Amino acid sequence: MTKTSTNHDALALAERLLACPSVTPAVGDVFAELEAMLVPLGFTVDRFVSGVAPDGPVENLLAWRTTGAGPHFAFAGHLDVVPPGHGWASDPFTPVVRGDLLYGRGAVDMKGAIAAFVAALHELPDSLPGTISLIITGDEEGPATYGTLALMDRMVAHGLHPDMCLVGEPTSSARLGDVVKIGRRGSVNMWIKVAGTQGHVAYPHLADNPIPALVRILAKVDAEVLDEGTDWFQPSNIEITDLEVGNPAHNVIPAAATARISIRFNDQHSGASLIDRISAIAASEGGSVDAKISGEPFLTQPGTLSTLISDAIRDVTGLDTELSTTGGTSDARFLSRLCPVAEFGLNNATMHKLDEAVAIADLHDLTRIYRLITERALRG
Repeated sequence: MTKTSTNHDALALAERLLACPSVTPAVGDVFAELEAMLVPLGFTVDRFVSGVAPDGPVENLLAWRTTGAGPHFAFAGHLDVVPPGHGWASDPFTPVVRGDLLYGRGAVDMKGAIAAFVAALHELPDSLPGTISLIITGDEEGPATYGTLALMDRMVAHGLHPDMCLVGEPTSSARLGDVVKIGRRGSVNMWIKVAGTQGHVAYPHLADNPIPALVRILAKVDAEVLDEGTDWFQPSNIEITDLEVGNPAHNVIPAAATARISIRFNDQHSGASLIDRISAIAASEGGSVDAKISGEPFLTQPGTLSTLISDAIRDVTGLDTELSTTGGTSDARFLSRLCPVAEFGLNNATMHKLDEAVAIADLHDLTRIYRLITERALRG
């Protein structure tokens, strides 16, 4: 299975995690495997299960080690993976090395990064003062209802208050270390509904067709310019993602019409302000809005954390990294409530794809980068 690996290097550790199927929401063996890696390193491990169906149960793991007074550096990630799908060249949950790549579901997103961080822990000097914690969920790829938020409550219960947090999401694009995320846009989905009166198309005076009103609402929504972007964020955007009238018959005026829109928004807005804005447009045509906010935007201003990460990347790879806020949401949106947070991990080219794979050289380089970041963070 392995290629030039030791029991504690990132390749061997990644193989152990990849061999545990953990389609979201994840529970069980993969958390036991990670616990077995951390306990010999002196970590206290708190594993717990949260939630009920349909979004649970979800297993989470909080681990910490304190070696005297000093800064608290946290690493966050997830052990759940998306379903593998069909058509892999090999079993997605049997890790295999072919050439210079390690294949398996989660190799990139993000068991490989967790393995690299654990490998980095083995290389840290024993004398470093401070606290290191790992915040690991089994509910990032799914609804994220019972994952990182539950872990944050658990941290408070244990009196754990990190000074900074690194999330091991696969942010790299063309080369390891070329992109670090220091923020993310927020996300809100809305369902715009117009009620009418069902009837026969030959007798429109006896019915009330909701579709024209919905079309007018959507035209107004589509014409909205939310902003022009900021120094760190691209412009907010509204996308119409679904239309539904529930009407299979060609000769029936429907009783209701619904559209779904998705808004990705920067820090000039909040989810609530956008709901109010779209609700006012809908109300002007007799419509109503239901909404779900998936996350608010956050930005960690360039400073101590981004410098630690950028310097370590440069020392190992020679690259000058790009600080970015592009892409979808992640659990960093929750962790930003605790402390400054940034995201950095492996190359994301194959995440969620068939034959997901990570370059073995990147696993080893990421280990070195994570070691430098952690050591320098604790030295202050």
